Formats: sequence, structure tokens, C-alpha cells
Amino acid sequence: MTTTSAQADGESRLARPAPTWVVWVTPALALLGLALSSYLTATHFDPQALYCQKGFFNCQAVTTSWESHPFGIPVVFLGLAQFVAMTALCSPWAWRTQRREVHVARLVLATAGMVFVLWLLLAELVLIKDICEYCTGVHLVGSLSVGRGTA
Repeated sequence: MTTTSAQADGESRLARPAPTWVVWVTPALALLGLALSSYLTATHFDPQALYCQKGFFNCQAVTTSWESHPFGIPVVFLGLAQFVAMTALCSPWAWRTQRREVHVARLVLATAGMVFVLWLLLAELVLIKDICEYCTGVHLVGSLSVGRGTA
């Protein structure tokens, strides 16, 4: 049985290791996202504990809005779950593994996270008309960590 050049390219692409900077930067970003989303999850139970509540930067307005509970689930729980999974999927071990499903899972989760971030940004800017600094930090960290989430 012969392999096509596309199959050979796909196999060699998977066999190529990720650049060293990716192996060390993405776990750091995932941990930062985990810290931010943990803080937002903790303050979900006590919105008054949020640090910013003035003017355009009103975390309480954002985190208690209708848009912050899609499907009846607080978005902070989804963010926390996302960063727990991304912390594992962006670990140096996960970057070095030859198991394709690990790389595919990282790509799928990163892509789904980015789509959700776009919805949340739209909700903050257009519907809620307030910005949460911590949510924005989570969005930035999530966006930066997608950089090399290829399968």
C-alpha cells in the first residue's frame, strides 16, 4: 500500500516538534488565564467583591448581565473549564506528544474559545455597554494562547 504525498506531509507535520518558545509560552498563558478565570469564578458568588465598578469599566454589570449566563450556565464556569483543559493541553508534555488527538483537542478547544470570546466582546460592547477588565484579560490571554494551536 502506498501513501500519498498529502498523507506523508500530514505525518511529517505532526512529527515536527513545536518551537521551544511555544512549548513554554502557551502553558504560562494558560496558567494566567486559569488565575484570571478562577478569580472571576470566585467573585461570581460575591459580585460586590469585584474590584472595578466605575464608569465604562463595570465588571459587576458585565458578570451579572443576562449575556453572562448563556444556556443557563455562568460564563465564568465555562471559562474556568476552558483554562483547566487548555492548561493540560498546552503543557510541554502535550506539545511533545505524537498523539494526534491531543493536538486536535487543543485546536478545537482554542477555536471554540475564540468564537465564544468574539460573542462575549460583542455582548460587552454592544448589548451591555460596559467592559470588565478581568474578562478582557481572559479574552486577551485566550487569544494569545491560540497562536500555535494547530493540529
